[in-house]
Amino acid sequence: MLENPKAPRVRRVAALARKKDRLAERHFLVEGPQAVRELLLHAPAQAKIVYATMGSEAWQFEIDRLADDAQVDVERVTDAVLAAMAETVQPQGVLAVAEMAEVPLTTALEGARLVAVLHEVRDPGNAGAVLRAADAAGADAVVFAGASIDPWHPKVVRATTGSLFHLPVVQTATLDDAVQAAHGAGLSVFAADVHGDDLQTDAEFLRDPVAWVFGNEAHGLTAADRQLADRVLRLPLFGKAESLNLATAASVCLYTTAFAQRK
Repeated sequence: MLENPKAPRVRRVAALARKKDRLAERHFLVEGPQAVRELLLHAPAQAKIVYATMGSEAWQFEIDRLADDAQVDVERVTDAVLAAMAETVQPQGVLAVAEMAEVPLTTALEGARLVAVLHEVRDPGNAGAVLRAADAAGADAVVFAGASIDPWHPKVVRATTGSLFHLPVVQTATLDDAVQAAHGAGLSVFAADVHGDDLQTDAEFLRDPVAWVFGNEAHGLTAADRQLADRVLRLPLFGKAESLNLATAASVCLYTTAFAQRK
């Protein structure tokens, strides 16, 4: 039982909430039973260690079993230690330390038919929600481009509810890198932006392999960003709403394409 909240190991785990420490260690935090379960089920090679309290929660037996199957150690900790490790104010009794998956962009896009590219997306809740929607729509990869928040931020990880471990997630330095790689993999690139043409759900071109680019929550995509795309498309607003938020718009675009590709 790890009991000292000020122990060096506890401080090292807690430091993974900071980007510079995540990047230096190439490890990140996975908090809560749902996310830890998905990690152990779908990406067990990434799991390094699980820390859990001694409570009698319903998930305890399943987490212990999955960790045993994955040959990942489970270390018992006090509530105080878990609270010191976690980024959340009220941790749910379990967290894991996971290794960042190193997937080359070209490998992630090889054979892909549906990809989501997040460019300059800064809000962790939005980023996680788009990644989750991409997973639900059957996307083959998600790319975080430019100065987007990193996909291993604790709030992003939580917002994905485990989808982070279901498909390749890659970072690129620039949007141009992502677009060039998408074209090289045979995908058309569509920019979702209010300056585009209305998206028609019966458009034939939606059936082809597509990489959707979604821009910053506040200012969208710049003119230069839009010029990189093969098409610029927008969702028509039939009611009086000024706009849709990023995650909702991305979900509609991704699902519209998924429906078309499955006809």
